[in-house]
Amino acid sequence: MSSSSPKTTGTGTGTKPYREFRIMASSSPSASSSTSSISSSVVPGGAALTSVRLQRRRRKKKRVLQPAAKVEPELAGGSSRVTKKVTRNVAREEEEEEDERDTTNDEDGSDDEDEDFEFDETDQCRRLAAASNGNGAEEPISMPWFGMDIGGTLTKLVYFEPKDITPGELDQEARILRNIRRYLTKHSAYGDTGHRDTHLQMDDVEIRGRRGSLHFIRFPTAEMDKFLALAKRKGMAQLVTTVCATGGGAFKFEDNFRHEVNMKLAKFDELDALIKGILFTETHNSCECYYWENASDISLSTKKKFDFSQPYPFILVNVGSGVSVLAVRGPDNYKRISGTSLGGGTFLGLCCLLTGCETFEEAIQLATRGDHKRVDKLVKDIYGGDYERFGLPGDLVASSFGQMNLLERRASVSREDLANATLVTITNNIGSIARMCASNEKIDRVVFVGNFLRVNPISMKLLAYAMDYWSKGTLKALFLEHEGYFGAVGCLLQFNGELNTHLHNEGELLP
Repeated sequence: MSSSSPKTTGTGTGTKPYREFRIMASSSPSASSSTSSISSSVVPGGAALTSVRLQRRRRKKKRVLQPAAKVEPELAGGSSRVTKKVTRNVAREEEEEEDERDTTNDEDGSDDEDEDFEFDETDQCRRLAAASNGNGAEEPISMPWFGMDIGGTLTKLVYFEPKDITPGELDQEARILRNIRRYLTKHSAYGDTGHRDTHLQMDDVEIRGRRGSLHFIRFPTAEMDKFLALAKRKGMAQLVTTVCATGGGAFKFEDNFRHEVNMKLAKFDELDALIKGILFTETHNSCECYYWENASDISLSTKKKFDFSQPYPFILVNVGSGVSVLAVRGPDNYKRISGTSLGGGTFLGLCCLLTGCETFEEAIQLATRGDHKRVDKLVKDIYGGDYERFGLPGDLVASSFGQMNLLERRASVSREDLANATLVTITNNIGSIARMCASNEKIDRVVFVGNFLRVNPISMKLLAYAMDYWSKGTLKALFLEHEGYFGAVGCLLQFNGELNTHLHNEGELLP
């Protein structure tokens, strides 16, 4: 579950529905260097120019192929190096040709790839039968490999891009795989609704004996129909029949996946996937965990690396649309101990109502420029200063939005002040629950994850300060770089032999 909902805007006339879904980059100022948007403006004459280029490349390909027919007989009893070289040249030509086609499609907003996706269903059945393990269950050897966390606000998708493509994959799946891989990795943004967080990409990762890169992609769950149209268009279902997913959307959209793209959703427990994803990511990324130094002074606090190699025990606070709190004492020893409905979804919903903003990013930007003290009633507003008997400082919030009952106060506040007060209200509530859970469980480390924290250093610093202040320095608030993607990573990791043993149960893997 996530709190973030990138803004969705209409597309130009003539743009097909599936083109409205694109796959993304964070609009955060801190991540601006790693993300970009791709225009869908029409380039006059672009299609004609591409047609000429494609014809030229096809003629060139034929010229490259001709020597192969003459040389191969001479190599019947010897080396096949020339044939391999020609094959590599052809593959390179095809990839350059597709690069050129994709560039034109990105520029003019069209998609002329119909001919690339006319598949032989009989051949597909043969491939699936060959991949069976003898009892009718399909072995998960087919690429591409995905893990999905379909939350109430955001869908998080993790894609594994293999670097060691096997000869079998080259022979049988080259065109489709290449197209999918290039579509997901060529750009960090494909419009207004989807983003690929390039700054989170993990390279040289090994999964089930294969090495490659992990790509982290998010899009609004409300745009699921566009994602399914894209998956159908790109021929994804021709290569994989089952996708591992978690989150409430794995149930909500199960029929949509089956009917639209003939895919099964193998549903994994949300908390199991979350824990597995965190442990895997932290193990493979030495800079995954961090904390905020000098938390007592928010304006001066700085981000510092934390060694999380010995993590247990810890309190895990997952902040998405709502909030779940877990006590984790081992990789298989954890339980949900608390939670609240007041999470990231609450923050975004209230900000939209109070300020007229439309996206999570816009709400955070407003909050950054606001002052909650114009909206909230503080301890000093009641006592005239600090409440020393109980050690309550005068600037402490006594009542969230407590000043808004006064007409003159309502008239003087700005949209920015309202957004900041909303953020402080939600963050204080989460921090209070987390602190009480840590105290009850006698655990001194609290790890905060979830997309509510994306592009949101204000909340992270507030949480760090609250943990430090109210515990008198005994509690440490920790944060993880990949924030809301751990559930999707956990699903990707479970797409292995464990999947086959449960496929007969309509893909449901929940205990």
